[in-house]
Amino acid sequence: MRIISGTFKGRRLTAPKKLPVRPTTDMAKEALFNILNNKVHFSGLSVLDLFSGTGNISYEFASRGSAPIVSVDVHVECVKFIKKTSDELEMNILAIKSDVYKYLEKSGAKADIIFADPPYDFTDEQFNNIAELVFEHDVLNENGMLIIEHSKHTDISSGRNFNEARRYGNSVFSFFYVS
Repeated sequence: MRIISGTFKGRRLTAPKKLPVRPTTDMAKEALFNILNNKVHFSGLSVLDLFSGTGNISYEFASRGSAPIVSVDVHVECVKFIKKTSDELEMNILAIKSDVYKYLEKSGAKADIIFADPPYDFTDEQFNNIAELVFEHDVLNENGMLIIEHSKHTDISSGRNFNEARRYGNSVFSFFYVS
């Protein structure tokens, strides 16, 4: 995996092979950040990265000057890798081991952008529950954006505050906005 832009552009990171992850491909990640470049100013943007895995998306936001960034994953080895990497690169990323659903219900966190990359084998209901919890618990700041990555076989367009979906290969980014 590599960081595609910002302060750490071109930096390659090697995650341990034993992590239970499916990192966002460089092609999809580049497309996502091209979309975001036209919508947000990254500097000082608060980010919540859910199902963060290797921290791939968190590093991209940090490399562009976003902070603070909170990365949430249930797997302790993923959290350890994110902590180690963010410390080495001196990035403002807080890695938290937690079930994402419980975190959204109880943390009281707020962010400008929430990125969620759950396992592709989740049901449509599980995907929609992420958006529902974000809006029910008022986790997004005013003018905030929720982005959920999922497979092309998943349709969450009926979800609360859904705005658009963009497909890149097998990956789809669904965008939700505070209304």
